[in-house]
Amino acid sequence: MVAALAFFFVLTAYYIVRPVRDQLGGAVGSAQLPLFYAATFLAMLVLTPIFGALVARFRRRRLLGWSYSFFMLCLIAFIPAFLAQDRIGARALGVVFFIWVSVFNLFVVSLFWSFMADVFDSHRAREVFPLIALGGMAGAIFGPALTSSLVALIGVAPLLLVSAVMLGIALLLLLQMSASHAQGSAAEQPVGGSLWAGIRELWSRPFLRYMAILMLLGDGVGTLAYALVADYAKVHLTSAPVRTAFYAHIDLAVNLLGALLQLTWSRWLLVRRGMSWALVLPQLVNLGLLVMVMIGGHAQLSLFGYSVPLLALMMIGTRGFMYGMTKPASDALYTRVPRETRYKGKNFVETAVWRFGDLVVTSGVSGLGKWGVGLGSIALIGVAASSLAAWIARQAASAPDLAPEQDRPKAGTGNASLA
Repeated sequence: MVAALAFFFVLTAYYIVRPVRDQLGGAVGSAQLPLFYAATFLAMLVLTPIFGALVARFRRRRLLGWSYSFFMLCLIAFIPAFLAQDRIGARALGVVFFIWVSVFNLFVVSLFWSFMADVFDSHRAREVFPLIALGGMAGAIFGPALTSSLVALIGVAPLLLVSAVMLGIALLLLLQMSASHAQGSAAEQPVGGSLWAGIRELWSRPFLRYMAILMLLGDGVGTLAYALVADYAKVHLTSAPVRTAFYAHIDLAVNLLGALLQLTWSRWLLVRRGMSWALVLPQLVNLGLLVMVMIGGHAQLSLFGYSVPLLALMMIGTRGFMYGMTKPASDALYTRVPRETRYKGKNFVETAVWRFGDLVVTSGVSGLGKWGVGLGSIALIGVAASSLAAWIARQAASAPDLAPEQDRPKAGTGNASLA
């Protein structure tokens, strides 16, 4: 259970930081989000070859140790900036922190899954990745719950220290796991290759092209909801602690949904029906959510005595299925590509391509709003995108450059266990 426990602490650390970041977006509204994402996208383009060089040169254990330790120090270094947020301004601090959280995602969350794809083969991955993701979902539930409980007591800035402690525990567990698996084997050696391989392979590998398009289309619905919820937060939530708690509650709902999917549909689909079903179904859910928004618009729903914006429900549903079903399926597919693709190509898709999509969507929402295009018409565009994404998902699961599925290991054998 070391892998699942490590991911619990990784996502606890991340989901403490995430609502801290999101409250900055809520402070300025969606009009400033294109600036945040443009700066982040440019940073990703600069950092992609740097990450490729590190992966090519350093052993897995050293890459994990240096990356995680660096971000622990960064979390501590950000504390004085958040103590002075009112003087610095949400816009200036937001640009810097949005960039940093995206880099955090590259070197911490995405690196974790690249490491998992190194440890497990494709058959074993279909069995254990949903369980590992379930451990992460527990952390993704615990992180927002902890944040919403602590922010009223200690404020926003000290939460970063709590996140650093959680990340340190995750690092110790991953180093232990790395030492016990593939010791001295090729999997423990540096990946090698070109520092630009992540960008080059996007054009040369059909699988990566499909995953990049799926990232643009599938994540676009979530980004649309995020931008519209940011406008809601700007109008209705006036202080940083209140906004932080609001976004923490959304994250909590997202990850409860994701955990429920992990416990019910996701593992069953991956083991019994294969990756294709687990990639297509979330796109169909996105389509249904967009139709709901086309009909209901900015309506508020009453759930369990609380008034919840319909847009927030769209954000919860989209992200819940992405983390609870799409992510384990796509990560399992990466076990069937070469190591260089797992680390460099995967990370380029999940950072630079992802942030490019965020930039396009938020800029489009801002531009369409200025031209007087209503929410219903924007949602209709999203319906078309989700329909295309469902087709792309099927193509990605059967891409011609994926290695064949490995046979089920005989009893008593197998390469790596969840422990």
